[in-house]
Amino acid sequence: MRWSYPSGVTFYRLEPTRDPGDLREPVIIVAFDSWVDAGAASTSAAGLLVEDAPTVARFDPDALFDYRARRPTLEIVDGRPRELTWPELTLRRASIGGRDLLVLVGPEPDYRWRELAEAAVELARELGVVQWISLGAIPAAVPHTRAVPVIGTASEQGLLRGDVEPGPEGILRVPAACISVLDMAVTRAGTPAVGYFAQVPHYISGPYAPAALALSEALGRHLGVELPQGALAEEARELRERLDAATGLDETTRTYVQRLEAMYDEARLPSGDDLIADIERFLRERSS
Repeated sequence: MRWSYPSGVTFYRLEPTRDPGDLREPVIIVAFDSWVDAGAASTSAAGLLVEDAPTVARFDPDALFDYRARRPTLEIVDGRPRELTWPELTLRRASIGGRDLLVLVGPEPDYRWRELAEAAVELARELGVVQWISLGAIPAAVPHTRAVPVIGTASEQGLLRGDVEPGPEGILRVPAACISVLDMAVTRAGTPAVGYFAQVPHYISGPYAPAALALSEALGRHLGVELPQGALAEEARELRERLDAATGLDETTRTYVQRLEAMYDEARLPSGDDLIADIERFLRERSS
């Protein structure tokens, strides 16, 4: 497939079989596999929306990905290389509860974030997008024994729904993620934008189904529809049992979790400094 960039910045292709004119007040939902996807929570929640869903647009992977950092997967059968699976970024369409959802989920691009942001603005205008929703998950000092906290961001007051509050208060400076660059670009272009971010216990490694479930529920409340959750509830229950068993075997870990429980029960939200410390620890562990 050959790619062309008529505007100088656009590197996506609308699928020729898809008519953007038949979309009904579409909402774009974005989740990238990145540092702001702790426990793979956001990509898991978003991915469930578009299983077997048709593709609306494709982005040029050669322009976005460093294949040394995100290498294609090679399938070898009986000693013979047979197939390469390349990282890709696609926009897929799901129709749920009378709502058209356009879901952009995949690896976080390595290159050309600002140009991708301009392309996102152009694509949102072309498809008549009425709202932009970012999903993410961040490491935080929260216990696995309590409900997953979800905090929000919004381009203006009153956009967040349910019990989600914007936070934390004050100025918070953290390493930027590509999803935030796109969010701010579409906001400046006039599209309302919100973000829902689950807080994942920073002592957890690997996929964290409870956070994916919390994000799915928060998104469903925001949209006013019931979203598919697959096996997330069962995966969350099984993980809770394993974590409880592991915690019970180690007194130091058990004491630490109990301290986190006390902070949670006192409704002591983490400060900006606390969040920064947790995020920096998380990034150090990812790079080691």
